[in-house]
Amino acid sequence: MNVHVMFSSQTDNWATPQWLFDELHKEFNFTLDPCASQDNAKCERFYTKEEDGLKQNWGGQRVFCNPPYGKEIGKWVAKCSTEAKKENTLCVMLIPARTDTKWFHEYIYNKADVRFLKGRLKFGNSRNSAPFPSMLVIFQ
Repeated sequence: MNVHVMFSSQTDNWATPQWLFDELHKEFNFTLDPCASQDNAKCERFYTKEEDGLKQNWGGQRVFCNPPYGKEIGKWVAKCSTEAKKENTLCVMLIPARTDTKWFHEYIYNKADVRFLKGRLKFGNSRNSAPFPSMLVIFQ
């Protein structure tokens, strides 16, 4: 594991810990992972980077969204907020707990359910914890 990359902005992909997804899946019964690859998809139905989940219709799905954590994260938060307003659609996001951002205040604060995760997650097969706290955001 290249720890230097993990603690820098060289990557914006953070693989969801399987134990966390499994717990959430028991509660929410997810049907779509819009930010996936062939190797890390959490649901049978998923969109890859090439298919661009931001351009797809998520209506009627129970969505688990662990988006890229870079500059585009606000677009994913907006997309989840918008899609969850569709009939029979739920979106659960795993994202950094960045309560000082515009996207947090515009789309999440007092508009969605938030669960702050205790401690710092270990993403993928990392031996090190993430350099940021995480939260779950539930749009329904």
